[in-house]
Amino acid sequence: MSRDPRRSDTRPAGSIDPSEVAKFAAEAHAWWDPNGTFRPLHQLNPVRLAFIRDQIAALFARDPQAPKPLGGLSVLDIGCGGGLLSEPLARMGADVLGIDAAAKSVDVASLHARESGLPCRYRCATAEELSAEACSFDVVLAMEVVEHVPEPAAFITTAAGLVRPGGALVLSTINRTIKAFVLAVIGAEYVLRWLPRGTHDWRRFVRPSEMATALRAAGLELRTLTGVLYNPITDSWGLGRDLGTNYMAFAVRPDERSAGGNGFRSSAAPREGAGTRSPLR
Repeated sequence: MSRDPRRSDTRPAGSIDPSEVAKFAAEAHAWWDPNGTFRPLHQLNPVRLAFIRDQIAALFARDPQAPKPLGGLSVLDIGCGGGLLSEPLARMGADVLGIDAAAKSVDVASLHARESGLPCRYRCATAEELSAEACSFDVVLAMEVVEHVPEPAAFITTAAGLVRPGGALVLSTINRTIKAFVLAVIGAEYVLRWLPRGTHDWRRFVRPSEMATALRAAGLELRTLTGVLYNPITDSWGLGRDLGTNYMAFAVRPDERSAGGNGFRSSAAPREGAGTRSPLR
């Protein structure tokens, strides 16, 4: 991180929907309950972490199987919630700052980190606030956040602006398809009752092509897209080619000082049903 972010009395709210913040604040007590409201995230966490670790390790020429593969890298976890991603990343050696607009979630995350003896830092803040402070990080995460903000493209632009040259932005969200409406809204909220009703608004889901357009406009190169799939037989999550519901994206801000050697090229917008691949190939 380029500077130590400090709490500010002025909190820009461009990516904040107060009703969304209230939803998660009301459930903050349940963040670390593997069988509670956030059970799907607990199940999904190993898949998310492996993707993040492997992509970052490849970008920074690290051994993903090393004890501290992210050692020395600064990581910003936007929408950190109770710290479900921040803590494991800290264990991998990353210098992690988690931010969230829900103060109750930040309190839960801070307490859990202290109890776990981990050096995670947390702050009740927005991405816009850190942007105004000219902060930058090696890696910025926005996992399961994009579908909860009022203006996804503007949020992606702000998040991308926090990535230093040569660094990466990792996002996960839900595709705006009929399939996603059936599975992520009707199925998850009304049938299986994994999530409280009203957790998601299908109109805020983001198509991969829209994600790619926003990333390019923000000066980032989309490197990888992968689908995130639920297997009802094994009750587990995994990666796959289907982008029709949940998916993750990994994008890099080219370092102009070494652009000639990196060989970055502009990528075409991904097809909505395309699978795990690098648009650079």
